[in-house]
Amino acid sequence: MKNIFRIISYLEGISFLLLLFIAVPLKYFGNNDILVKSLGMPHGVFFIAYVLLAFFIRPEYQWKNKAFIIILLASVIPFGTFYADKKYFVKVK
Repeated sequence: MKNIFRIISYLEGISFLLLLFIAVPLKYFGNNDILVKSLGMPHGVFFIAYVLLAFFIRPEYQWKNKAFIIILLASVIPFGTFYADKKYFVKVK
C-alpha cells in the first residue's frame, strides 16, 4: 500500500505541475484548452486517490496530526507532494 501511495503521490504532483505551468497558461494565453480538458480529470482522480490513501495509510506511518495536515496540504501546493515524499514517506519502509 505504501508503494502505491508513493506512486499516486508522484502522479498527483506531476499532473498538478503540468496543469499549473503548461495547460493553464496555454488556455489563457494561447486560447487552447485541450490540455486542461485532457489533464483535468486524471489530476482530479489522482488528487482524490492521494487524499483517500493518506487516510488509509496514516496508521501504518503513525503520522501525528501536524504531519498529517502537512501531508494533506502538500497536495494543493506546487511541488508539495515531492517534499512530503522526501520528508514523510521515505522514513518508513
